[in-house]
Amino acid sequence: MNTIALIVTAMVPYILVAQGTMISGRAGIFNVAQEGLMLLGASVGFLVSMQFGSNILGLLVAALAGALVGFILAWCTTYWRLDQFVVGLALFFTCVGVANLLYRVVVGVTTSPPLIPLLPKVFLGQNAMVYVAVLGSIGLWWWLYRTNSGMRLRSVGENPKAADSLGVNVAATRLWAGTAGAALMALGGAYLPMVYTGTFNDSIVGGRGWLAIALAFFGGWRPQFILLGAAFFASMDVLALKAQVDGIGIPHQFVSMLPYVATLLVMIFAFRWARVPQFLGKNYDRESRLVG
Repeated sequence: MNTIALIVTAMVPYILVAQGTMISGRAGIFNVAQEGLMLLGASVGFLVSMQFGSNILGLLVAALAGALVGFILAWCTTYWRLDQFVVGLALFFTCVGVANLLYRVVVGVTTSPPLIPLLPKVFLGQNAMVYVAVLGSIGLWWWLYRTNSGMRLRSVGENPKAADSLGVNVAATRLWAGTAGAALMALGGAYLPMVYTGTFNDSIVGGRGWLAIALAFFGGWRPQFILLGAAFFASMDVLALKAQVDGIGIPHQFVSMLPYVATLLVMIFAFRWARVPQFLGKNYDRESRLVG
């Protein structure tokens, strides 16, 4: 597979997880459980696919598992007004624990882990999830900036008090946005065993969840720029992989940190122009002018 094709394949988890982060953030919910949600999605997706012989079913159930976690985050921060960062971290650790526990309960400890079929290629040497991620990002841009419902979502993340006064149901918007966003994050995790390894291990996510948070900032919380930024993040992944495979004489630890170093350098400049939703990470109380 040539380099361009590898980059396109590697873009998908970044696109899905960063777009999920963007959707939640546009409603004011800053989800920081991406890494755990991806691992949960990878575990659930793999196990369901293994048990029922269907990658599609595995992807769907993984998304549902992520949606449940996102709903819990949105509920706790919307109705109980708990700290978003604290709840997000708690859910991150919970997802990691549940993902590993599920795998060990179903598969057990074995030296020969079971394998599932990889997603088949459908067009131009790419699997269907590539087209779902790219076309979905374009659809998100159109919906966010060309429809009334998209405008309502953006208003909740910018000024929920004003949105509330205009009849927008802020609580319901935060609930569905947090749920949908987390579903996409888990879907991005389920993609990994179905495209790269054919099996599950506890290091399969490899920090992509944390990088996806940076990608949301890098893309200015806009779907079109997140899509473009995913190409850069994926190219760093592929560059590090090819450097290890080709044996260029550089310690693999140095090569492995290349995506993070590149991300740090880019983010230094990206933060200067990225426009973050004004209410990101804050809890809304319609009875008070104060936020939590």
